[in-house]
Amino acid sequence: MINYTRNKDLYKSLNRKDNFSDRLTLFLLHFSFFIMNFKDEKNKVILQEIYDFNFRQLELSIREIGYGDQSINKKMKDYVNLFHSMISEIHFWNSLSRSEKKEKFSIFLSDFSQIDHLLDYFEIFNKDLSKKTLNSYLKSVSNP
Repeated sequence: MINYTRNKDLYKSLNRKDNFSDRLTLFLLHFSFFIMNFKDEKNKVILQEIYDFNFRQLELSIREIGYGDQSINKKMKDYVNLFHSMISEIHFWNSLSRSEKKEKFSIFLSDFSQIDHLLDYFEIFNKDLSKKTLNSYLKSVSNP
């Protein structure tokens, strides 16, 4: 997921230099689509492990930035809530119209001027996810 988030084309419609929050938002969007595509009973345990790992790594990253314990707890709560909000908004992604999808993205990507570009990118990303197995991602077979 990190490799996907590093794609410089994702940030070209941002009218300023990207920051941690921008990169995290795009990471969480990628992760939301990932979870949405592979969520089923047989993947339940491994997806929970991936979820736990990602948020543990996020907490470590926040600590490295230099936030204090109280700030970390608040930030983590905000990020977990953001992620669950993303999951909720894209849950029925495949049945939404383009304008509805754009509206959903605008909630999370308000600092990006060209939501259409990102929408096209995530449509392709979502289709690619649906064509592959969870195991192919776990084995790092997929390249962004």
